[in-house]
Amino acid sequence: MKKNSLFILLLFSLMATANVRMPLLFSDGMVLQRNKPIPVWGWADANEKVEVFFNKQTKTITADSTGKWMVNLNAEKAGGPFELSIIGKNKIVITNVLVGEVWICSGQSNMEFQVNKTMNSEKEINDSNYPMIRHFGVAQDLSGFPKEDLKAGKWAVCNKENVGDFSAVGYFFAKKIYAELKIPVGIINTSWGGTNVETWTSREAFENSSEFKDMIANVPQVDIDSLSKSQIGLITAKIEKIQGSKVSTNEELLFKELNFDDGKWPEMIVPELWESQQLNNLDGMVWMRKSIIVTKEDANKKAILELAKIDDQDFTYINGVLIGTTNDYAKKRIYQIPEGLLKEGKNTIAIKIIDNTGGGGIYGDKSDLKLTLQNSVIPLSGQWKFNVVQIKSEVSPNGYPSLLYNAMINPLVPFAFQGVLWYQGEANVSRAKQYQIAFPLMINDWRTKWKQGDFPFYFVQLSTFDEYGGNSKNGSKWAELREAQTETLKLPNTGMAVTTDIGNAKDIHPTNKQDVGKRLAAIALNNVYSKKMIYSGPMYKSHEIKRNEIILTFDNIGSGLSTSDSNGILKGFEIAGADKVFHSAKAIIKNNKVIVSTESVPNPVAVHYGWADDDTEINLFNKEKFPASPFRTDDWEMVTANEKYKVSK
Repeated sequence: MKKNSLFILLLFSLMATANVRMPLLFSDGMVLQRNKPIPVWGWADANEKVEVFFNKQTKTITADSTGKWMVNLNAEKAGGPFELSIIGKNKIVITNVLVGEVWICSGQSNMEFQVNKTMNSEKEINDSNYPMIRHFGVAQDLSGFPKEDLKAGKWAVCNKENVGDFSAVGYFFAKKIYAELKIPVGIINTSWGGTNVETWTSREAFENSSEFKDMIANVPQVDIDSLSKSQIGLITAKIEKIQGSKVSTNEELLFKELNFDDGKWPEMIVPELWESQQLNNLDGMVWMRKSIIVTKEDANKKAILELAKIDDQDFTYINGVLIGTTNDYAKKRIYQIPEGLLKEGKNTIAIKIIDNTGGGGIYGDKSDLKLTLQNSVIPLSGQWKFNVVQIKSEVSPNGYPSLLYNAMINPLVPFAFQGVLWYQGEANVSRAKQYQIAFPLMINDWRTKWKQGDFPFYFVQLSTFDEYGGNSKNGSKWAELREAQTETLKLPNTGMAVTTDIGNAKDIHPTNKQDVGKRLAAIALNNVYSKKMIYSGPMYKSHEIKRNEIILTFDNIGSGLSTSDSNGILKGFEIAGADKVFHSAKAIIKNNKVIVSTESVPNPVAVHYGWADDDTEINLFNKEKFPASPFRTDDWEMVTANEKYKVSK
């Protein structure tokens, strides 16, 4: 009997391996790229005959000795819905297939940012009945080796039930493209918050780069399980040294209590993500505590506790009592404190923070971190005690190069598409100078892998965000990263959406994703779809020094330079002399040029415009209301000049 059962199991196992299998990207509701050959591929038995049927086409192929097969369907015009059938020893039928425009959307959290978190999200969701727009969400995954297929992912039709989870930038781009072309649009969202550009780049690209080949030569290819154990050991040792105690949950039930002794706990600055402080690359569970003094007049009365934003989930206690929990990294924490909970004298706020991936901790604006009492307000920014009690076993996607390329990009190759939309850079600001090499390297790498030529690659320039208080005086990493992005425009068929006017200096995730998507769409409509229009703001071209003035010339001025200031005053311009010390300068528009001067610098040498982490005030536009990109006219060494990508092994 046992022998017969074993034979049946073996037979079923053999039958299972015989089935033709398709990548997850090929599934019901998908969108195929129009007007280009359409690669269709999958797996079968070695040397198995496979037939592919689509619309009026039939293609036949024999799988190779490993079972892999691929055919190229002839280019199709926009239309559908169709069926895509694949027949080998079994038959697969993929239904509701459209042919239209396909764009890959990638990057970090601002590309991952969903429609349901945007401004006016309820209105946007209610106006989302666009069945010709489809969204494929690539499941987050990483791998030490290139994978053939995705971990998970599915196509979703655009409607009120689904659109809330779509990439907001991708959706608003697709919505504009559909409005203009009235053909199907598919967006493939493969993004991961907090990730650097190096994890999205293949190992081969690094090996062929003079900048990175020495680095990659010393980085072994490892499987994720062994890498996870190695990384956890390194992170654990580092954290236990910092906090002088074991990483353990054994005593955490006591951490919420008023009288718990946290005197030996280390401190970090709040609000600020812990990745930029002592807990680099940490995903896991951390307790944070802060004690405050409440007067007799405010004791036992209602109060409001505001904790800015917390990435990802918090459980917040006052004197041992849970007063609120939220699991949304983009939502401000505002909790009501009931009567009788606050005592006269010492009170303790204790927060258990669970960070699943990317950035972690309390972040946002200092003014959103406070305790509002009946008679006073207690600011809560500054030093907080912390203790790490758990480290997630998952490897950080930034831990090694190529981890996300291997798991979330390689399985998409060679799917046909029109172009790429990219929103990333925040995680690379500390190495902004090297980004001038790393970012073009990744773009060229993807173009090499796909073998679809120099396909359109459009990216979003970093918005304003006051992360380090950087400026012309002490240097600005964010300005240098924006410059690196501008330099990347030297690559063919690239475009950049400038977003300095629609950001939020206090929030790294600005909620106006509508205009970001529209600006990317304007580039595509002009460059790809022959809808000629102004799609860019002024870009610095050249300058001329005349006595105490510097005269600036720009490209992309549209129908003329302008400013958003009602009095015509330009802001954000600075001038320096040979001493390299920059001074705020007067700037005026004349004959579609900008003339900059200041009495403080009689012999000017260089100009900065918007050279700061927080460049909110800058206001040079063209008359079509596209903002000018920040720039500098000098080539003096910057603060990130010597920062290089390193891997901790």
